[in-house]
Amino acid sequence: MTIAPSVHVAGHAHDGRESAAETDPLAMGWMQGHPVPAESQVRWDDGSMWRFPQLRWGWSQMRELVPTANIARGDTLTPLPQALRDDLDAVPLTTLDGTAMTWRDSLAATYTDAILVMKDGVVVYERWFGVTRPSTQHILFSVTKSFVGTLTETLIDEGRLSPDEKAVLYVPELQGSGLGDATIRQILDMRTGLAFSEDYVAGQTGLTDIQRMSIAGAWGPRPVDYDGPDGHHDFTASLGANAAHGGDFVYRTPNTNALQWIIERVTGQGLAAQIHTRYWSQLGMEQDAAIGVDRLGTAFGGGGLMASLRDIARFGEMMRLGGVWPNGNGFKTIVPQAAVERIFAGGDPAAFAATQYPGNLDGNYGSQWWHRAGGQTMALGIHGQAIYIDRAAGVVIARLGSHPVATNRGNMAVTVPAFDAIVAAL
Repeated sequence: MTIAPSVHVAGHAHDGRESAAETDPLAMGWMQGHPVPAESQVRWDDGSMWRFPQLRWGWSQMRELVPTANIARGDTLTPLPQALRDDLDAVPLTTLDGTAMTWRDSLAATYTDAILVMKDGVVVYERWFGVTRPSTQHILFSVTKSFVGTLTETLIDEGRLSPDEKAVLYVPELQGSGLGDATIRQILDMRTGLAFSEDYVAGQTGLTDIQRMSIAGAWGPRPVDYDGPDGHHDFTASLGANAAHGGDFVYRTPNTNALQWIIERVTGQGLAAQIHTRYWSQLGMEQDAAIGVDRLGTAFGGGGLMASLRDIARFGEMMRLGGVWPNGNGFKTIVPQAAVERIFAGGDPAAFAATQYPGNLDGNYGSQWWHRAGGQTMALGIHGQAIYIDRAAGVVIARLGSHPVATNRGNMAVTVPAFDAIVAAL
């Protein structure tokens, strides 16, 4: 979530915005020098970490900017087989606005930091840009939500949560809030009447809801006159409702923060510990992960996960395989099959239609995952983070980005046709 004072309009370098090459963090010299000169600094306390082009350095170095909890990998590494192809850069595509370009062009147009493509479990393409490296724990923003949704569906399968029960049953502190009387399923599918605006453009007066959430969660400095909630859970409980639950899908991050609170209360484990136990210790990850925490040490389930490209590709491949992962000569279950199938079934397209989401007008949202009408499933985070799963084609794409526009509405007109083109080429 950002507390930036403004957000650029969508477009590419020909609209006057500096290109990906021109804003390469290495070329711009961000955070270089001993000490770093003032004009080259990227900082938390002045909000510069949220501004373009500084954010192109910041998204790869978030652990240096905000407090985090570590998520340790396991003792065993599961290598990703590779058969890299040198012909995919030239794959042609046409963006939703009719612009012709190649796959490689699309990476620059969307300010890609790193991307990896797997076909039938084999890495066929991998690229790195700027300061992002294989070991980088890049911020995933709302890709985090899909991890929380998967954990929630797992607990439903295990009988520890009921999708039809109201949130207040599990977290009494939500009584009287905008989510207390919403069901677990309504929160999972973001069909609540929560009074919260996911608007990343700062208003002319006062703080936006996004800015207030960022301040409460320690992702931005606390103004001297701020007297609002302190911590993610306190902020979530402070919100009211302005509509009935069960209506259209409306994307609101506090829904996920409430789910996190619920699964932490049910399991007695913090979110970082659950991600470690369920995923990072089980999938043969290459790197530790991390997650941003507030002043109380509470993780940010709505968007705080930081991980390497190859490791989020492993998570996507596990989901493509139906929730299992290689274990010697066989497979071990990571996510129960019934939970996986509920996730891939998606939500109600009729509830999604009003969203008018570029590249996904006829899709839907369910279980904290985005779904396309063609059966593809996506975990998406602002500024271009993604895990893209096409089970029918046997393709998984993991992507890290630092696009100037926060919402993915700024890059989906390129990203979706590019993913379609690369899947067709494979």
